Amino acid sequence: MSKKTTSSQKEILIPSSPECPARKAILDVRFATVTLQPPLNKSHLPTVNMWAIYANEQPTEQPTETNNDPVDWMLLSTVKTTQTTEAFTRIEWYAKRWGIEVYHRIFKSGCNVELRQLGTAYRLENCLAIDMVVAWRIFYLTMQGREAPDVPCAIYFTPEEWRALIAFTSKTLALPEEPPILNEAVCLLARLGGHLGRTHDDNPGSEVLWRGLSRLADISGVYRLFTERV
Repeated sequence: MSKKTTSSQKEILIPSSPECPARKAILDVRFATVTLQPPLNKSHLPTVNMWAIYANEQPTEQPTETNNDPVDWMLLSTVKTTQTTEAFTRIEWYAKRWGIEVYHRIFKSGCNVELRQLGTAYRLENCLAIDMVVAWRIFYLTMQGREAPDVPCAIYFTPEEWRALIAFTSKTLALPEEPPILNEAVCLLARLGGHLGRTHDDNPGSEVLWRGLSRLADISGVYRLFTERV
């Protein structure tokens, strides 16, 4: 390793897990150029120049009991990394893996893609294309509900959907003229999915919202038929 830089610090958000709540972590970040040598039995191959980014979580002033292991990453990148801001960007890229894992879990478990038996590859590809959109919608709602809770829920729900959601959960047709904020709609949707919403409960997860959306599809269909007849 050569041209070692002085360390800098970056804060990232570690998402929640079944064992631990979400937390913020302070990472001590270093980066340098590295040269990878070929295997001994393939010495004819050329060396490979890369950039190494090392991120190590620093203890907080007020440590808390947690089951999470501290972050300790050694990243190798073929993308030029010669400035601190570039090293931070590589860290941000790698941290996206948590969201990707959530998306694939929704796609696999929520949409039950492994149970598809459609006879031909062509039919399976068409079905999976739809499932990927459904999984993305659930993932998008989960993330937006946490990161932008105060925006109008109309960014995600159609007028028919949010009105049906309120009418069903509140047992009334005295609906507001303006859509509620996204956080309120997500809480109502989570209730449909079985989330109890107790004081110490975590934010609704993707599985709960998946169940809620499945129910909302039927509820909004009945709501549409009812309002068309009135």
